[in-house]
Amino acid sequence: MSDATKDIEHLIELLAKLPGLGPRSARRAVLHLIKKRSLHLIPLADALHRVGTTARECLNCGNIGTTDICDICESEKRATGELCVVEDVADLWAMERAGVFKGRYHVLGGTLSALDAVGPEELRIPKLIDRIKSEQVSEVILALGATIDGQTTAHYIADQLPDITVTSLAQGVPVGGELDYLDDGTITAALKARRSL
Repeated sequence: MSDATKDIEHLIELLAKLPGLGPRSARRAVLHLIKKRSLHLIPLADALHRVGTTARECLNCGNIGTTDICDICESEKRATGELCVVEDVADLWAMERAGVFKGRYHVLGGTLSALDAVGPEELRIPKLIDRIKSEQVSEVILALGATIDGQTTAHYIADQLPDITVTSLAQGVPVGGELDYLDDGTITAALKARRSL
């Protein structure tokens, strides 16, 4: 195998490690990139290099950006007193995509898990408590998963904040969802989170 072929195979192996891509999808992607080299491959390589050298975690909330403090934390318009706590950056980005939350965020970096020996100190929970004390936070919104670990984390955080309003996202039937396709836990959560019309 020539060095050029080794480089291509190495690129395929790297892409195959990405979520949602396996060896076949990675191979197809690499072939497409090579065929459209000037249109896709070279700009992608440049963007990967730039992001690889500039991306960093926001020192305040844990979001990913290119500066030490992200745009959301810097924005005075986002200083609403509401702090939305999420498990990871993907959750923050999902909330931003929805465009309905106008406050600030705090990324925990995971959830509490006794089985995996993940306690509060392994997460950004102490930083959360510090932020609530130093910023004018009036409400903490817990946007954590409906998993056992997510709910354990939510209860732990709520217990640490006796003097702050702590809320959580309603859970239940997704928009466009049909009851017949939902599991029992989702239906139960939807019934408990019901509201008047």
